[in-house]
Amino acid sequence: MDLVIALDLPSAKENLQLVEQLHAYDNLWLKVGFRSYIRDGKEFLEAIKAINPTFKIFLDLKLYDIPNTMADAASEIAALGVDMFNIHASAGVKAMQTVMERIKDIPNRPLVLAVTALTSFDDASFKGIYGQDIATKANDFALMSYANGLDGVVCSAFESLAIKALTHSQFLTLSPAIRPFGEESGDQMRVATLQSAYENRVDFPVIGRPIYQDSNPAHKVRKILESIEALQN
Repeated sequence: MDLVIALDLPSAKENLQLVEQLHAYDNLWLKVGFRSYIRDGKEFLEAIKAINPTFKIFLDLKLYDIPNTMADAASEIAALGVDMFNIHASAGVKAMQTVMERIKDIPNRPLVLAVTALTSFDDASFKGIYGQDIATKANDFALMSYANGLDGVVCSAFESLAIKALTHSQFLTLSPAIRPFGEESGDQMRVATLQSAYENRVDFPVIGRPIYQDSNPAHKVRKILESIEALQN
């Protein structure tokens, strides 16, 4: 598992202060979402890399539009030099194909993941929109993503194992709403511990509030990395 830390603080200054505290940890993944990127832009990504060039950036914008517009956006995202980004699986097969075709020849292209079901959904609210329960539709979306050349999906930890069984063991799963040691779930409905994420073969556990709300974020990250290492050994 590779830890992904969500940079979801209210300002660029606060986010970069957090990153500075973590500068000694090489090859960390950092998630930059809607608010941070819309507010702080490309310069924010460059500032992260200036703190530690080995940090890897997951640009979490969840693209969803007509296929050509998504492909245009994907091309621009790739040009930013980020390491991973995502689209919504519900944008459909044509969108997936168009995005992957557009970026296929880019050297060291970023990983592309498809969002299956947001972890803020419970089964009832999800079914009201998609007409199926989360597990069934997440599997459908994962198969669609795998068949059309994406690198993996965004899903809760609880769907990860079944998705890998349906697709391939190397098909990536990234799971938000990880509370490493059972912390408060907040506004997330389907949360998991590190232990559960490991048992479900999650590749990228995403952790935000349990780190940046801690009085010593660097120490919390160390504990998490040590726990991941212990689980894998």
